[in-house]
Amino acid sequence: MLEPDLRDIIRKSLEGERAAQKALYDALAGRMYALCLRYAHDEAEAKDILQEGFIKMFQNLGRFRFEGSFEGWVRRIMVNTALERLRREDHLTASIEEVDFQDPPGRDDVEAGLSAQDLLAMIRELSPQYRMVFNLYAIEGYSHKEISKMLHISEGTSKSNLSRARAILQEKLKQQDKPVGRSEHGKGR
Repeated sequence: MLEPDLRDIIRKSLEGERAAQKALYDALAGRMYALCLRYAHDEAEAKDILQEGFIKMFQNLGRFRFEGSFEGWVRRIMVNTALERLRREDHLTASIEEVDFQDPPGRDDVEAGLSAQDLLAMIRELSPQYRMVFNLYAIEGYSHKEISKMLHISEGTSKSNLSRARAILQEKLKQQDKPVGRSEHGKGR
């Protein structure tokens, strides 16, 4: 259920009230920028994706049905905007051959034991294909079936890209000589 204040701000934004539109932007911009950073090559590209995403959000605001999470609806717009941008720039191609999918040992440890900034920096160093699949699966929570439809690749390619992204991230961890998923004394935190 939408909060009454948010419902009112959306309604006023639809009526063209600039103050309400600014309030919507201000309420969401920080979280949406963080999302855009995960998909972008750099901060400038993240800002471009954010701007394009907000333009689309305001253009399509009348389509929001006041059902479910408004932030979730906006997040989907931002993710789709990032995907569209990378497709336009031809960074997303399904040129990676399918391989038998196997999770590397300790696959979930890649996401554990790191600061958010460290992980974000490592993710941003991944190739666009690997970065997209990793973000969509590990962070946004999409299934491989959904990712395959979004990126126009097979489920096997999605799984392969995720596996390779995780292996690359694990290698980066090893190069930094950081413990993976455990404290220095072998105990969980």
